[in-house]
Amino acid sequence: MTPMVRLIRWLTGGLSLLLAGSGLAAIAGVLLFFWAISDLPSVPEPLRRIIDTPPTEIYAANGERVLQIGGHDYVPLDQVSTVFLQAILATEDHRFWEHHGVNKYRTLKALWRTFVNDQVQGASTITQQLAKNLFFSFEQTYRRKFRELLVALQIESQFSKREILEAYVNQIYFGPRAQGVSAAARLFFGKTAGQLNVAEAALLAGLPKSPTRYNPLRHPERAKARQQVVLGRMVAAGFITAEQSADATAQELAFAGQGPAGPIGGYFVDWVLKNLEERYGPQVIYHGGLKITTTMDPQLQQAAQDTLTQGLADLARDLAPPAGNSDELPQGALVAIQVNSGAIKAMAGGRNYGESEYNRAVQNNRQPGSVFKPFLYYAAFEKLGVTPATVFVDRPIHIPVAGAPDWRPQNFKRAYQGPVILKKSFTESINSIAAQLVARVGPEAVIDTARRCGIRSPLSPVYSVALGTSGVSPLEMASSFTTFAAEGIYYEPFCIWRVEDAYGQLLEEHIVSGTQVLDSRLVYQVVDMMKGVVDQGTGQVVRRMGFNKPAAGKTGTTNGYHDAWFTGFTPTLCASVWVGYDRDEGLRDLNGIGITGNRGAAPIWARFMIEATEGEPARPFLQPAGIRLQVVDATTGLPAHGAGESEVWVALREGF
Repeated sequence: MTPMVRLIRWLTGGLSLLLAGSGLAAIAGVLLFFWAISDLPSVPEPLRRIIDTPPTEIYAANGERVLQIGGHDYVPLDQVSTVFLQAILATEDHRFWEHHGVNKYRTLKALWRTFVNDQVQGASTITQQLAKNLFFSFEQTYRRKFRELLVALQIESQFSKREILEAYVNQIYFGPRAQGVSAAARLFFGKTAGQLNVAEAALLAGLPKSPTRYNPLRHPERAKARQQVVLGRMVAAGFITAEQSADATAQELAFAGQGPAGPIGGYFVDWVLKNLEERYGPQVIYHGGLKITTTMDPQLQQAAQDTLTQGLADLARDLAPPAGNSDELPQGALVAIQVNSGAIKAMAGGRNYGESEYNRAVQNNRQPGSVFKPFLYYAAFEKLGVTPATVFVDRPIHIPVAGAPDWRPQNFKRAYQGPVILKKSFTESINSIAAQLVARVGPEAVIDTARRCGIRSPLSPVYSVALGTSGVSPLEMASSFTTFAAEGIYYEPFCIWRVEDAYGQLLEEHIVSGTQVLDSRLVYQVVDMMKGVVDQGTGQVVRRMGFNKPAAGKTGTTNGYHDAWFTGFTPTLCASVWVGYDRDEGLRDLNGIGITGNRGAAPIWARFMIEATEGEPARPFLQPAGIRLQVVDATTGLPAHGAGESEVWVALREGF
């Protein structure tokens, strides 16, 4: 029986079920056939050539290629473990040996859902999934799905089931650097495709649904849950027994290492692929031959990873191990963003990508502590009319909270200075004065400022939010501080400049566009105080380590020393560094002294910025119109004219 005859019989039979035997079914089938048959691609000979799609290539901003997805380590079917073949069939197409390229029952079910939901629903067999590789458009349309069906029938008529299955297992995408079962077995387990056992086979067979979401190196719990789904389907299909499934579930899998440090830019590239998958779907990304130009600067990326890894190694030598886990090492993250565009230039999500692909730069929301205070002080300048020279009294304080115990924030050093101006309070990170400010301005105003600057994580509308008690990511902190560096203009952070298809057609291009979200004069007042943090305050280690260009920033340390932060910027580049344990333990040295942001994160930031700005001229922060600089007494806020130790330069708006 020819493919065309088989197609017409399938169409008429299927539509007859829907139209109760109407003669219109056959006519509709024939018309649909001739409408879709024009310009069908030809099936290559041998079939293995069907998977030779053009590779997707990812480039750095300077044109350097950092990753190619494509190219296959082809393995014959008899060299693939039987249990893997059973696992993939049970998961993707359990009637593969019975149908002729189209599972009409699944197709009719998908048609029904399509008509009811007004969306094109998939019902692809393994043969149809192979057929997709012959099409260079991945739009989901009725005509496209029907044309795939035609090609699937053609494939079934020309090749044996074993040839089809062999081509399929060699084209499955399991993740970056894992195209085909041979590459996946080697990458994840250090084995050949023929050595996979039931547990390993079931885990791999679960990955194609979403290689990023179920990556076992990054999301072991999700991967394990998906493995159990596959094992259940294998039992239902009669491939394994319930006892074998239970044994496989209980087996602890040993994953292969990925080299001493993993690929350069691994964390960055993974995040790029995740963003692309959300927009285009995995089929387009991994089989479409795209050309993707990212924002990554290879030199800054290398510097970010090197300085983070070295800084964490230096810190680990001084740390007392957390209770109950003497082998745990501190982790960290670093994100660097170009100030006047939002382009992410570097992203390091951990000490070693080869050991852990978990991206702490974007997935690991931790309390920022005092790094959050710039949002509080800006809100106070905006809502209360106070200035950096306004005097507050540093003293023990308690703030009534409705329905809860009074809030009693404490200073880091448990000491109090009495009257001080707000700039001194900020540069020395005095909590009692920050508490007085949030009590007057309200937590909602602080949250509003943070939202305008780009913080998207949930923020609790409680007083302590001003002291950084709601979790955020290093990416968010870097992006939000970029708003201060850019004179109050918010630029959406992005990682992709442009995407082209296999034929050079432009699919998307990022056009830089910023929005003025903060008053530039108030921003400058905050930036001037942040400069004080680096020059005279809690971030002075940056200067001691040799970074001497104009810079502004803020340290952060959370209760129990669980998190150490430093986020800062020059007029051109902003970077955020977080350091802590994955298990949320306290960071303490061998003498039991807690590790602050000044000690744990700021040195890493300084090393990175020294490398990142090497050869650049020292650029000052631009002072906007309507701002004047004034020397005042740090305890009274009154104008001063000498050079005493208690005198401070402050930035004041005209009229204040």
